[in-house]
Amino acid sequence: MSAPPACDKEQSLALAPWILLICIVLAVLLARGPWTAAPAVGGEAASSVRLDQVLSENTAGFSLVETPRQFRFPADHGPHPDYRSEWWYFTGNVATRSGRVFGFQLTFFRFALAPGAPQLPATRWATRQAYMAHLAISDVENRRFYAFERFDRNALGLAGAQPRPFRVWLGDWQVRGADSATFPLVLSARHGGQAIELVAEAGKGVVLQGDRGFSQKSQRPGNASHYYSYTRLPVHGTIRVDGENHTVSGLGWMDREWGTTALDAGQSGWDWFALQLDDGRDLMFYRLRRYGGATDPMSAGVVVAGDGTPQKLGAEDVVVRPTGTWRSPGGGAYPAGWSLRVRKHALELQVTPAFDDQEHRGALRYWEGAVAVAGTSEGRAVRGRGYVELTGYGDSAPVPAR
Repeated sequence: MSAPPACDKEQSLALAPWILLICIVLAVLLARGPWTAAPAVGGEAASSVRLDQVLSENTAGFSLVETPRQFRFPADHGPHPDYRSEWWYFTGNVATRSGRVFGFQLTFFRFALAPGAPQLPATRWATRQAYMAHLAISDVENRRFYAFERFDRNALGLAGAQPRPFRVWLGDWQVRGADSATFPLVLSARHGGQAIELVAEAGKGVVLQGDRGFSQKSQRPGNASHYYSYTRLPVHGTIRVDGENHTVSGLGWMDREWGTTALDAGQSGWDWFALQLDDGRDLMFYRLRRYGGATDPMSAGVVVAGDGTPQKLGAEDVVVRPTGTWRSPGGGAYPAGWSLRVRKHALELQVTPAFDDQEHRGALRYWEGAVAVAGTSEGRAVRGRGYVELTGYGDSAPVPAR
């Protein structure tokens, strides 16, 4: 077996963050026997796949997100292989009847390793699509964070996605829908003594982010994604921690996004907030950061009313200020707590991590964890829970841009 390819560190830092992610994924996949044993990727022997091709900024052959589109469900819950990457994000906060709180994350990523219809050899191992999945559980009472990841190819049923009935999976980790409808969704994943087996019921309807689901990340044409969310999903089921099952209920959040391009030059990462307030409103805001820490003008978000009506937010509508700092044992410093002011909704919120160390330390390093919310809305007290994702603070590159 040939050694997996390596990324030069200085070269990697100059690349768009999600391109580096593909480098990491490809390196891991090529290190596995079947990838080097079978001429799988793009009809070439896997050991001959060149990283300069995979890491190139050239997007030729891939579809670009350039205008709004007409979404079609359930078809758009399935994969979009003409685009370079996409993901299915599920997060949430749940609690037992006695009040013990857990956070959960189950995420699936798809990456196209080459554009166009594959010219593949006669082997069932051959594919141009790779999948990665992350499972995380935050045990708030014991301040313990459990995080796991998996990689596999979109071949032989090892990993994949389909719209009807909806299903996305990697091995026995999966999210599956009902035969005749998308909801309820069953989220199922386990690793050792940690597991989730949760049912997400239909809550508020779909929210098309940005301009009718067209989420522009910079002024550069085509640097955008198609992006929609389900911001409030009633969740119930079981979470297992250290082999002990806990019956739980609470609220979940689903994000879906796909595209081809990445963070633009000058953008270092983002802070993503998904907050569910006890007055029935939901708030999503992603703060794209410039090098030096300034907020990029393409930052955006939404407030979703209790009846599901969305109201868009621009960068000028939200002021985010870190209120603390946490240093990772692996290097890098993350903000740990924030104040959020949403001017047009008279919201003044304090967002506090359930505990500081909710950092993923696998092939990628990023912080994604459960948070508590307290503050005021037009002078009245409001509370809530949610999730925050932080990228670009550690030594490694972030996951794909939202």
